[in-house]
Amino acid sequence: MRHKTFAVLPIVALLAACSMAPTYQRPALPVPAGIGAEATGSATLPAWQEWFADPALKDLIAAALENNRDLAVATARIEEARALYGITRADRLPTVGIGGGMQAARTPEAITGGDAATSRRYDANIGITSFELDFWGRVKSLSDAARAQYFATEEAQRAVRVTLIGDVANAYWNLRAFEERADYAKKTVDSLSASARVVNRRLETGLSNRLDALQADALVAESRASQANLERQARNARHALQVLVGKEVVIPPAATALTSTLPNTRVPDGLSSDVLLARPDVRQAEYALQATNANIGAARAAFFPTITLTGSAGSASAELSDLFGGGTRAWSFAPQITLPIFDFGRNQANLDLAEARKVIAVAQYEKTVQVAFQEVADVLSDQAGQQAYVEALEAAVMKQRDRLKVAQARYDAGLVGYLDVLDAQRALYLSEQNLIDAARARLAVTAEAYKALGGDAQQPLDRS
Repeated sequence: MRHKTFAVLPIVALLAACSMAPTYQRPALPVPAGIGAEATGSATLPAWQEWFADPALKDLIAAALENNRDLAVATARIEEARALYGITRADRLPTVGIGGGMQAARTPEAITGGDAATSRRYDANIGITSFELDFWGRVKSLSDAARAQYFATEEAQRAVRVTLIGDVANAYWNLRAFEERADYAKKTVDSLSASARVVNRRLETGLSNRLDALQADALVAESRASQANLERQARNARHALQVLVGKEVVIPPAATALTSTLPNTRVPDGLSSDVLLARPDVRQAEYALQATNANIGAARAAFFPTITLTGSAGSASAELSDLFGGGTRAWSFAPQITLPIFDFGRNQANLDLAEARKVIAVAQYEKTVQVAFQEVADVLSDQAGQQAYVEALEAAVMKQRDRLKVAQARYDAGLVGYLDVLDAQRALYLSEQNLIDAARARLAVTAEAYKALGGDAQQPLDRS
């Protein structure tokens, strides 16, 4: 009978668990069915090594994935959540332990009425302690909630990783743009300084006037100020990139200008809103919602009786040498049931709290989806708009160069004043600077697309 009792306990525990958690249903997407133009389906991105073609950028991203502190913290959070899930999952199974002990007691003469009596007891047993039969699914719901939180933490780490890759790319292009703009400013200063020397020599020979010389010198000073400011911004951009990468940044000189490295990769102009479900932040929000759903089950189960089992089987003897001898078998079995009667509304308040947290989680999930929709829609809009902007600025730069040539020729011929040349030089400088920045913005769309579509680690949401 004793052996049958302990053998049936695991079977009872297995059959006992049910769940009082509400049936989970994913909320409907609170956004239109399609993003951008007519929806053409999903967009699965290649690995980041293929999405970002620049070799220097690839090295920086690889270094950031190895050294970035935010990513290290997010990865450690996964281990923390995995451990917590392991603890709650273990609560669903009985803890079996082996124990042994000795008890000794002396009864004094005043009590025995004669000689003092000494008794000893030696025990060795195997048993379970306070194992809860999960008839109402309370422990299972807590385990399900911890499991969902664990998966949410994994998605949070994915989100940090995807964001880090995109941010490194943007920081790299920012640095490249500021360095290229500062270099162009330096070349402009050199060119304007040479022109200013010519104007001052013409002033000395009476072929120019004082106003032309002052205007030429003022434009040189303005260009030097612009160069100094751009060099400062380039240094700060390098500092920002170093923080993301996690170590000193060494970038080889660029072989080509930013306008020559515009990406060939692009996202389809129309996407189904289902692509949002692959984003790690959306998946994180859904796992958090699943956790709150499971917590409702645990709160509901708290209204019902709690049944716990404690039992052991082994040997007991008055002498250590006889502990495993014949006739020493011993066992104990102590089931216990507890039913809350007066808790002054504690269980109801816990249930109300769990249900309120689910309402919050649903709203947070829907908000996350809406933000994701906007980011993807912005990427599709910027992809076309920024490319058109770059092409228009390229045409404007060509026209400004032609304008400067004509203005210089007319000034040399004495047909116009030097102010026309200065205006043409200033306009060309601004157009060139705007073109470099527009190329940076077009490249940034590539990074934003990578982040908006959830990176390259596309995995199904449901996990075993």
